[in-house]
Amino acid sequence: MAEFIYKASDRTGKIVEGSLDSEDEPAVVTKLRSMGYIPIKIKADTGTQALSRSFNLNITLSSPFNKVSNKHLLSFTQELSTLIKAGLPLDRSLVVITEVTDNEFLKETVQELLKEVRGGKSFSEALAKHPRVFSRLYVNMIKAGEAGGVMDVVLERLVDFLEGSQELKSIITNAIIYPALLVMVMGGAVAFLLTFVVPRFVGVFESTGQELPVPTQILLTFSNGVKSYWWLIATVCIALYAWFRTYTKSEQGRLKWDSLKLKLGPIRDLILKIEVARMSRTLGTLIKSGVPILQSLGIVREIIGNVVIADSISFIQKAVKEGKGVSSPMKKAGVFPSLATHMIRVGEETGNMEEMLLKVAETYDREVQNAVKRFISVLEPVLICGMAVIVICIIVPILLAIVSINDITF
Repeated sequence: MAEFIYKASDRTGKIVEGSLDSEDEPAVVTKLRSMGYIPIKIKADTGTQALSRSFNLNITLSSPFNKVSNKHLLSFTQELSTLIKAGLPLDRSLVVITEVTDNEFLKETVQELLKEVRGGKSFSEALAKHPRVFSRLYVNMIKAGEAGGVMDVVLERLVDFLEGSQELKSIITNAIIYPALLVMVMGGAVAFLLTFVVPRFVGVFESTGQELPVPTQILLTFSNGVKSYWWLIATVCIALYAWFRTYTKSEQGRLKWDSLKLKLGPIRDLILKIEVARMSRTLGTLIKSGVPILQSLGIVREIIGNVVIADSISFIQKAVKEGKGVSSPMKKAGVFPSLATHMIRVGEETGNMEEMLLKVAETYDREVQNAVKRFISVLEPVLICGMAVIVICIIVPILLAIVSINDITF
């Protein structure tokens, strides 16, 4: 048995907090429902809840951007889905959420949504006034749910969509952390050797009056340059980075950069799988929620990160307007993997394209996981070997100088 801390609501919308001993989270949900409560949040009490809440509060208050993260948006959608499904009116559900959310900016946003809804606007219209928080995809799915009277179903689909997107993002982020740390450690080690270790040998080498080996002279020159002109090197690096960011934000620069990424074998494979998974999940979720396919393709184009692939979506959208379907123009675009094209064609032929799109997303989610694992498994030894080569290039010239000093005849 474990102790679980919960937040729940009664049928009037009153918030109830407490703890229950139970075997697992589903059992807690069952107990709360038998008590007449609607579960909102349930967490296992690990003894660090107070510290966790304090940490989260500090992060929220100190954030200079007042931004709602994907995690907070997912939490909001889950809570709203639970309350609407339990039969609470929308306005009362929003009141409950304002009382339980930890993110101050999200709380203010929900309060504004509540004012708009009580003022007579539809929920989708209220959401559309906050594009920093709610994307076009989110707004259009809610609009489709309102039109079809299936808000609870659409919210469940939104939860599934956000969970899938968050999981994919977490996999990629977690995979990048170790190589990034390795590069930082490698850079720090090289900087330490060049600015602190190597200069200590300069006086010793110069006091001998003997001509040093060429590799040692090159190393000393490089070390002195780094130590004396580090500010210039840093300025140049920052300037190059700023230029690159500016260039890749321009229409022509971004097109060239995205085209280049799709010409690099391993990177092309990974980018395509990520974008196909994102496209399929978004398009399938929108169509399943009742959003027209042309409108859905327009939304999908906006969330695609690669301009070349986004342009291919525009080509597909134009072909759909002409009645040519999705799979045929997708194949003609020459960008998308043949497996994805084939699966979508099967979905069109069977009249079940939205379900097939979601299956494509699941397939490529797994492919992304495997591709990331393969990429990292290759990248890690390459980085380690690169670090070893750099250290050797620093150590060997020092050892050559030490040997040459030992050969001096006194």
